[in-house]
Amino acid sequence: MIQTIRSLLYLIGMALFTIVFGFLSLLTVLVPYKQRYKIIVTWSAANLWWLRITCDLHYVVEGKENIPDRACIVMSNHQSTWETMAIGTVFPPLTWVIKKELLFLPIFGWGLALTEPIALDRKSGRKAVDQLTLKGKQKLQSGRSILIFPEGTRTPPGEKRKFRIGGAMLAAEAGAPIVPVAHNSGKFWARKQLTKKPGTIKMVIGPIIESQGKTAAEINKEVFNWISTQRDILENTPA
Repeated sequence: MIQTIRSLLYLIGMALFTIVFGFLSLLTVLVPYKQRYKIIVTWSAANLWWLRITCDLHYVVEGKENIPDRACIVMSNHQSTWETMAIGTVFPPLTWVIKKELLFLPIFGWGLALTEPIALDRKSGRKAVDQLTLKGKQKLQSGRSILIFPEGTRTPPGEKRKFRIGGAMLAAEAGAPIVPVAHNSGKFWARKQLTKKPGTIKMVIGPIIESQGKTAAEINKEVFNWISTQRDILENTPA
């Protein structure tokens, strides 16, 4: 019961942060992208701090040395809202691949739009993949890294979902390296559950997976195998 109340306090704080930073983000329109991104991602840092204060939910990151100093494609498993905040605070400025519907959310969508994401209509099938490849190559060529959740939706611990091919196709066509990321956030922040469990989420950043000379299918399999293996280890480690 106490943890549920603490979780409710967290959500109230998160809503207040969203309102404040949403309006502040509008003031960054004329600020250069890198500086604008750092300001906007402060929303994520504030929420992670508040999560620690209210719910006693911490996190650790392993493998930061694997983050390259060149543009790359970051691929991560997706279990909760936590990683959508945490990854942006760990990596250099990222271009997010998102559902275009998120841009229409009041306040939150404003700040999200200012990070210049690649917004896709996932109902358009092949057109969405083509759009990701085209816009993704432009972002990579400009020196910006890209974040993709290849599962396409949140997948609870213990479940496996086939990775969508779009990110791997982009990597194959652009010749860009992939940085795989695995975490166990779903053990503490379950999908559609109010209560957040106290503890420590672990994020592991893996070694670069080179894409040159490989097919999209080969890349997708290699990324899937690494993330799935690491995720199994994290999920089976006592909290």
